[in-house]
Amino acid sequence: MRAAAAVTAVLLFSLGPVAFIPSSNAAEAGTSVGALKKLSIEELLDVEVTSVSRRPEKLSDTASGIQVIGGEEIHRSGAASLPEALRLAGNLETAQINAAQWAISARGFNAPLSNKMLVLIDGRTVYSPLFSGVFWDIQDVMLEDVDRIEVISGPGATLWGTNAVNGVINITSKNAKDTPGLFVETGGGTQPRGLGAIRYGGAISPKIHFRVYGKYTDWKSTVRATGQDPGNDYAQAQGGFRLDAEPSEADLMTLQGDSYQSTIQLAGPRDLVTHGSNLLGRWSHTISADSDFKLQCYADRVHRDSVSSFNDTLTTYDIDFQHRLPIGTTQDVVWGAGYRLVKDDFRSGSIGLLPERASLSTFSAFVQDEIAVVTDSLNLTLGTKVEHNDYTGFEFQPGVRLAWKIRENQTVWAAISRAVRTPARIDRAYYIPPVSYGSPDLESEELIAYELGFRTRVHERLSLSIASYYHDYDKIRSIEPVNPPAAIPLVFANGQKGESYGAEVSAEYQATDWWRLRAAFSELRLRVRPKAGSLDTSYGAGEAADSKHHVMVRSSWDLRRDVQFDATYRYVGRVENPSVAMPGYSELDLRLAWRPTDQLELSVVGQNLLHRRHPELGGASQQMERSAYGKIAWRY
Repeated sequence: MRAAAAVTAVLLFSLGPVAFIPSSNAAEAGTSVGALKKLSIEELLDVEVTSVSRRPEKLSDTASGIQVIGGEEIHRSGAASLPEALRLAGNLETAQINAAQWAISARGFNAPLSNKMLVLIDGRTVYSPLFSGVFWDIQDVMLEDVDRIEVISGPGATLWGTNAVNGVINITSKNAKDTPGLFVETGGGTQPRGLGAIRYGGAISPKIHFRVYGKYTDWKSTVRATGQDPGNDYAQAQGGFRLDAEPSEADLMTLQGDSYQSTIQLAGPRDLVTHGSNLLGRWSHTISADSDFKLQCYADRVHRDSVSSFNDTLTTYDIDFQHRLPIGTTQDVVWGAGYRLVKDDFRSGSIGLLPERASLSTFSAFVQDEIAVVTDSLNLTLGTKVEHNDYTGFEFQPGVRLAWKIRENQTVWAAISRAVRTPARIDRAYYIPPVSYGSPDLESEELIAYELGFRTRVHERLSLSIASYYHDYDKIRSIEPVNPPAAIPLVFANGQKGESYGAEVSAEYQATDWWRLRAAFSELRLRVRPKAGSLDTSYGAGEAADSKHHVMVRSSWDLRRDVQFDATYRYVGRVENPSVAMPGYSELDLRLAWRPTDQLELSVVGQNLLHRRHPELGGASQQMERSAYGKIAWRY
């Protein structure tokens, strides 16, 4: 339906640019980031992750398609932004739309307004209830302070709840005690044009550590296919702090916060300005080796001023509690509860929401029981998340996972789970008269996911992971005419369904003590079609812009003790979606770094080196150019 595609395009344009290492805190003490490259393949598989079960477990034992990006790998990639760092996850689709805007998803449904991924930064949920996706232009961290990024492809709703449909991205920063002293970096080039950051860490007492930081990045606009500047220059400044206290061996208390402002150049008389801040507190208490609890609360406020399109102030308050305890010798139970209050004040422009002001509450509880059916060999995990929201009432998201450790270095896992994407404010309340309207009756999108995977250490220098899946979607958002055959007005409905299937393969090979290789490949087939009675014939054109193939190969060399050379090759197949059709492309990123002293590092990074420019998503009019920048980093 051409009219439906046109309405979707209007909505996207109106919104503007919406955008292997263990934890180092007291409860998860482990290897430092600098020692990562010295770990063997076996030690890397023994790294503990927390996103799959909300408790520490070995990567080799997880019953999920998960990949981990360590802090050292982010550093060596030359990434200058969080979305660039996420390119290192071979199970993600990561496409740049313009200087500020990215589309990031897993297992399909990647689009400018991707709405099926849950993203967490140090336990704080950052997806926007405005459209159920992430404004990537305001999600930034001090990359030097990132401990690890855990990327789950596939639903994680049993533990994490609504919007963890196609995956979960969990970004964890280092404990303040692991970032002592002064760190300064500065640089620039063709892209980014300029960057600078400063961070200082210290100790108030032997058991209380802190750090403060500030950073600034200036990104040049993308270009049109003709070489013209479309005018979407982007700059962001951010600062923050973290305080970690260990009043006893069993307790860890964290207080952290950030404040930021970003500016995106627009074609109109004024730029899009976004500013916000957040404050998070967390108390972790260890009861025993097998039991602990965490209490976390945060407040987050974002103000986006798009001038003619809209002016939105979104405030979120969240409290979450979880408790882990053993039952006998064969069961490990994790349960918890939470409450979230979202207050949204949306001042209408070219698009509107009715009512403009809304206060939305979500109550939730979850329980998961891991049962050792056969000690150290076969584990069965049962769980569910129950949520109540103001739009659709109660939502149940159960899951069953089975992990079979065939031998010490081989694990087979399988899972069946249900996940939902609840309606966003735009789905229910938006209007562009007389063209299109949201629907107050819109229901949650539903997914039933079937997964099967295998993870092994082939030998001491080679590891391999395979995850396959079949996803069955129902009640996907559609755009329907209110009074057919009249083309307008149109209204959102749950008139589409679909299925996807595919596989993700990743491998890591330690060729020598000074040369490590990583490779990832993913294959995706996705079909969306109208349900009986639906008049939406777009076949998901407004919901998914996915390529069938993704390949990434990464090589890290230590040429000498003081010289590093890293190369990342990626291939993305063509996007066949008629709304945002894209040719496939291959690209290469390189980084060369020299450390003349232990405190000083000089590096040069080249990105998109195989082509003068190429499009990734959002229309061929926006293209990414070949670029290079240099950076100086100093530690004291």
